[in-house]
Amino acid sequence: MAFVIPEGLHEDLYPVAWMVGKWGGTGMGEWPGSEKFQFEQEVTFRHDGRAFLEYTSHSWILTADGKRDRPGASEAGYWRIKPNRVIELVLAHSTGISEGWLGKISDDRPAIQLALDHAYVAPTAKGVTDGARLYGLVDGQLFTSYDMAAPGKELQAHIWSSLERQVENL
Repeated sequence: MAFVIPEGLHEDLYPVAWMVGKWGGTGMGEWPGSEKFQFEQEVTFRHDGRAFLEYTSHSWILTADGKRDRPGASEAGYWRIKPNRVIELVLAHSTGISEGWLGKISDDRPAIQLALDHAYVAPTAKGVTDGARLYGLVDGQLFTSYDMAAPGKELQAHIWSSLERQVENL
């Protein structure tokens, strides 16, 4: 099936048109001092004709047999595409963190690399000191990864997922 640019998509968003829609699947996570964990994730990229994408991500921690155990992290924000394939991403997390990310859209494949630019951490939230994100289209799936650093911890792999495009009624 050929890819079609979504109707009404702002032309500045054409380099990320492949992201628009709803994606779902599973991923894995790890962090020093805790066991690896599996999660289910649902990600949505929407547009309203203006030069940004609205983004939401919700996750659920899974039991060893793949059933939802409890809610996991969630985040929401806006992807702003700028000249020269630059992306500004603004995110707010359910954990009390707000972040600004800067990145670049690949010139030769559907992929985006982002680096944490600034973070605000609420007084009762756990801090984040650095981060790197990757989003790419791999064999028709949305691949995501998030490397994170926290106070006293080096930048390291934290979560990664492969998500399939979902049928939706946006």
